[in-house]
Amino acid sequence: MVRAGALTTVQDAGRRGHAHLGVPRSGALDAPAMRLANRLLGNDPDTAVLETTLTGCALRTAHAVRVVVGGAPCPVTVDGLPAAWGAPVRVPAGAVLELGPVTAGVRAYLAVAGGIAAEAVLGSRSTDLLSGLGPAPLRDGDTVPVGTPARQAAGPAVAPWPGPPAELVLPVRPGPRADWFTPAALHTFTSATYRVSAHSNRIGLRTEGPALERASTGELPSEGMVLGAVQVPPDGRPVVFLHDHPTTGGYPVIAVVAEFALAAAAQAAAGTPVRFTLG
Repeated sequence: MVRAGALTTVQDAGRRGHAHLGVPRSGALDAPAMRLANRLLGNDPDTAVLETTLTGCALRTAHAVRVVVGGAPCPVTVDGLPAAWGAPVRVPAGAVLELGPVTAGVRAYLAVAGGIAAEAVLGSRSTDLLSGLGPAPLRDGDTVPVGTPARQAAGPAVAPWPGPPAELVLPVRPGPRADWFTPAALHTFTSATYRVSAHSNRIGLRTEGPALERASTGELPSEGMVLGAVQVPPDGRPVVFLHDHPTTGGYPVIAVVAEFALAAAAQAAAGTPVRFTLG
């Protein structure tokens, strides 16, 4: 690893079925981008990839490899020469592959033919920032192991990629603690426009906007939290739990976001307008 960037981690489909042990799912925040990049290389769709955040990364290859860079658009170079984004690229042995800063969105994905061969923990190679399971976030100088490419034929050379959202619309269903909020707060939640906070991360998408007033001022005992739960902390601004979320929490959950909408949330840059809609 020549340049690890702001945050580069190994991610796959994550660890399902371990919430009762306090282990969240983790995995690629933009799973459709991960799967499309893998399909273009002939990998299994959930093969481990590198997920970068905002500033990209740079790696020097020990052997010739085929890669696809997708997700958030970014410049791609091989030894300083422009290379394709969103399509397979051959990188010679000893060359430096660089993903530049994203030009839109937040997270780019680097898939390699054969996949990233980090050690699996509880059935997944994903880095979990909350529990610390899986490989540590990459640092300059780290070595990234790569698996053996499959013999199966790769998919098409190019494919359409969805763009990062100009406005993030999150469909929600009422949560288990919606009755802890005033009728005015419930109306505000589904009618006001929020914005993505710069303090968002893999644990949760934080928002800026009108505070939601609680009808109940009591304290909740810790209870189970699910992917997409919209928790409201004391400042009244909704937080959408993403893949590294805690499995329990004590703030009321006003709603739950449909899982299919979370990939767009992963690519919503700071300042992106956010609306919550019932449905």
